[in-house]
Amino acid sequence: AAGGAAGSRRRAVLTCLAMTWLNPHVYLDTVFLLGSVAADHGPLRWTFGLGAVAASLCWFAALGFGARLLSRFLARPTAWRVLDGLVATTMIVLGLTLIAGA
Repeated sequence: AAGGAAGSRRRAVLTCLAMTWLNPHVYLDTVFLLGSVAADHGPLRWTFGLGAVAASLCWFAALGFGARLLSRFLARPTAWRVLDGLVATTMIVLGLTLIAGA
């Protein structure tokens, strides 16, 4: 049983690393998007970049811990319908805002 758990842990870690380092969005978002926005901040570009990294760490930690805390609530189908409705409303409002601004 211990060998199976170790193999499972190893597989989980390797999958996590592969999804992180082999994901092209990592490089697109980090290098191109963040780099081009940071370049506009002149001598404060490194401060901006470090702030963006800190915000990202906070966001993903909050997302992970929040999901754990909300797992009991999110186990109900009604909660997912409400969440889907909020996402749909947000997308519609953003779309209408973009259309109105065009």
